[in-house]
Amino acid sequence: MLAAARVATLKKSFAHVSCLSRQPQRAYLATVSTTTTESLKPGKSIHGYTVLETRHVKELELDAIRLRHEKTGADHLHIARDDSNNVFGIGFATPPDNSSGVPHILEHTTLCGSRSYPVRDPFFKMLNRSMATFMNAFTASDYTLYPFSTTNPVDYKNLRNVYMDAAFFPNLRGLDFKQEGWRLEHDNPHDKSSPIVFKGIVYNEMKGQMADAGYLFWSKMQQHMFPGTTYAHNSGGDPAYITDLTHEELVHFHRTHYHPSNAKFYTYGNFPLEESLKFINSKLQEFSPIKPPLAEKVVKPFDNPRRVNLTCPLDPMSLPEKQTKTSVSFLANKATDTFEGFGLRILSDLLTDGHASPMYKALIESGLGSEYSANTGYDGSTMVSSLSFGVQGMKKEDVPKVEETITSVLQRVREEGVDPKRIEAIVHQMELGQKHKTSFFGMGLMQGLSSGWFNGCNPVDLLELNKNIDRLKSEIAAGPFFQNLITKYLLNNPHKLVFTMTPSPDYGAEVAANETSRLMGKLSVLTKADKETVYQQGQELLKNQEQVEDMSCLPTLKVDDISKKTKTFSLEHSAVSSIPIQWRNTSTNGITYFRGISVIPGLTPELKQYLPLFADSLTSLGTHNHAMSEIDDNIRLHTGGIRVAPFLSTNHSAIDGFEEGVSFSSYCLDRNQEHMYDLLGSLIRETNFDNVDKLRTLIQGNASALSNSVPDSGHAFARTNAGSRLTPTGYASELYGGMSQVQFMNALSQNEDLTGVSQRLKEIAELAIRRSSLRLALTCGEDQMSKNEKIVGQFISRLDARPVNSVAQPEFIPIFENSFFELPYGINFTAKCLRGVAYTHEDGAKLQILASLMSNLFLHREIREKNGAYGGGAGYSATNGLFSFYSYRDPSPQKTLATYQDSVRWVLDRKDFTDQELAEAKLSIFQRMDAPVSAAEEGMVVFTEGITDEMRQTRREQLLKVISADVKEVADRYLLDKPSSHCILGDKE
Repeated sequence: MLAAARVATLKKSFAHVSCLSRQPQRAYLATVSTTTTESLKPGKSIHGYTVLETRHVKELELDAIRLRHEKTGADHLHIARDDSNNVFGIGFATPPDNSSGVPHILEHTTLCGSRSYPVRDPFFKMLNRSMATFMNAFTASDYTLYPFSTTNPVDYKNLRNVYMDAAFFPNLRGLDFKQEGWRLEHDNPHDKSSPIVFKGIVYNEMKGQMADAGYLFWSKMQQHMFPGTTYAHNSGGDPAYITDLTHEELVHFHRTHYHPSNAKFYTYGNFPLEESLKFINSKLQEFSPIKPPLAEKVVKPFDNPRRVNLTCPLDPMSLPEKQTKTSVSFLANKATDTFEGFGLRILSDLLTDGHASPMYKALIESGLGSEYSANTGYDGSTMVSSLSFGVQGMKKEDVPKVEETITSVLQRVREEGVDPKRIEAIVHQMELGQKHKTSFFGMGLMQGLSSGWFNGCNPVDLLELNKNIDRLKSEIAAGPFFQNLITKYLLNNPHKLVFTMTPSPDYGAEVAANETSRLMGKLSVLTKADKETVYQQGQELLKNQEQVEDMSCLPTLKVDDISKKTKTFSLEHSAVSSIPIQWRNTSTNGITYFRGISVIPGLTPELKQYLPLFADSLTSLGTHNHAMSEIDDNIRLHTGGIRVAPFLSTNHSAIDGFEEGVSFSSYCLDRNQEHMYDLLGSLIRETNFDNVDKLRTLIQGNASALSNSVPDSGHAFARTNAGSRLTPTGYASELYGGMSQVQFMNALSQNEDLTGVSQRLKEIAELAIRRSSLRLALTCGEDQMSKNEKIVGQFISRLDARPVNSVAQPEFIPIFENSFFELPYGINFTAKCLRGVAYTHEDGAKLQILASLMSNLFLHREIREKNGAYGGGAGYSATNGLFSFYSYRDPSPQKTLATYQDSVRWVLDRKDFTDQELAEAKLSIFQRMDAPVSAAEEGMVVFTEGITDEMRQTRREQLLKVISADVKEVADRYLLDKPSSHCILGDKE
């Protein structure tokens, strides 16, 4: 479950929970086709619904059907498409009238048991009893959404039953509110003498969320941009106000908002619509229509521009004098004006996206800021949209200059117009996006539609991209379309907010003091009897959390529902100029996908640190003959982007064996293959590493982005660091993307002289992407194979043919030590790692099952439910051979470290695991193993990791046959009293 408003911002995407796929359910296609084109005419009544409209959207290969429930007025959108990964979602308009987080806490508490499923946490239990490809729930600024997806029809019905019952008939017990929201409880619930403190999952989640500088900036800006509306409140909850929320207010909010008359249903895929309508109608019949509560969503426009200045946390990894953030935001169009929003979104891209964009040149390349502010761009998540431009990583005294620069850019673009080539590039990206289908297409559609749908748009209108493109071309031909938008919304608009945040070294202390003051206020009015009640409630909650429940009411799939055979893809192999090429011949909708790996043997530790910067340099610095702005325009005009990144892979048969180097990839419409290979070749051969001005911009942007990513992904950084001393790939991972890289890049950003940096990048260029260490993979249609082979041959012929001299590497010796990074988040992240075995070792499957059992049966309860961390568990990486524990936004890291050790003893001391427990552990693993993949990813496991279909099949068989004794055996062999490393990120206390 994600924090409020994270979903609302366009900068964030859906995170997916465990995944599993099945073969397409072809039997349903005829039903869908007949229903769409013949049966569901507007005005027709079907299973308690009236069809409002049906529309075929050719560019997306789907049929959209809008319906309304006749009794309650519930909206329903069905997308019929030949896709086996079916989606179901229920959403409610949930605009808050304060910042206590009631929509967010309700989202959590709703999933803690319901009328037909009266168990403590049916949501988390179903994660391990299904083949869901996605399960989650989201709170946005003004709506809450409960979606899932699956390819299995039985699973679809099971999850739909649970989700419907949870949404409309939750138990909403007081104990669950205290666990998920907030409570007063003794620090040690068993000890009355320990201090009483604030606890709660959402409370701690939002403490961490508000420590995320990007989220803090965006959310505070939105509140000041829309005063007097629901958007002036934090729907996720501000910890300063969460402790004002009562259980009675939560129940009332559910009663008034979680009603069919206030609901929207979304279904997608190739399962029969009629069956879904019949089922939903049967559940809604006991409801009578109501008038949903109204909320003020339209802000009164400002008469004059406003300025707001706030403080924010100080980042200890960056220069204090360059941590100010500022933006200029403008009120824009109403959500229902979909074409105006379409135009403004494109204008936003034209102004800000890429090296050639005028805002990038004026704000980032100029050195005013290190990167854009978190709110930069068009935000259509509110009833009235906004458009923002801003920077972070800047000096406080430059705030007026940033505002002046933004105005100057807008005036210049209005006068000079927009480069037609950039407009053409954006239209090309749209065309390519229609053809490039991901395995989570239906979920992505729902994400893109939800904000507009909940704010009065016809969601089908939002699907018809080609209509908007055609109108856009007409508008541009008729006059200065984008210039008029700039005049109307950006230059002659009094509703303008200049929002600035400046770091304060006292910010963290002030937040902590506020929490202490609120706590003291609560405690000061407690009588002796009240304190006894606090203690007794703590005991009751502990008892509830420890209770062994009967889960038989929950539906479940069985191990027999898991395919016994690994899904494979037919691959061909050839060589061009002695370079091995893997071919995947399949339907790609007219797209060629290209990927290359160049192994660099014997990188020194110093050069390893520079490898991420080297990879980014290839797509950032430009070449000796062409500026990056020109290259960037051509990349957008002819490809879906070019990506270069460090490559790292553990040997499948030896945990201390590995490959490292760089990977590079791209995709394009088949007609643009020559352009794609020419661009790739130019960047690889001709990048100008002496372009220190662009290099400085890149380093500063990377340093800022890395630092900003830590508060949101602290558990990943902790886990990477904890594993960095245990294996060679763990060591390299830390240098490439761990806290070491964060610190290294921030140190580089303070260098005035970058001559040495340029030299290191040249040294890597001398080693990287040589023919002798290269392998390629191409995915395309059969009719494109010969053409691709010819052009690839030309691409290879231009690469450096000299062999790379290997540098002898010292023997790797694991070092078991602990680390701590003090960061001002008011919340913590922890991890602990131990060595395991290589992919082909039979114990690997047992360790995977062990990690799943520990997470689901012990660590979830101890770390999340009892300790109040937002998340925690154990994981075993099949490919890199590390067993890890982690916690996320954790108030008590030392308790958690002790819990990790307790979990091992818990495994060894308990009775055998039941068949059902083992089945659930296996289901949770196969969800991820069998996740649906797009055409671009088919066959990539063998290409990147060297793991063959035979190895994968053996692993599958090993997982399926694991028994309880196996789990206990590996817990004793690899975890009990074995050397480990741990890492904590967070508060020194």
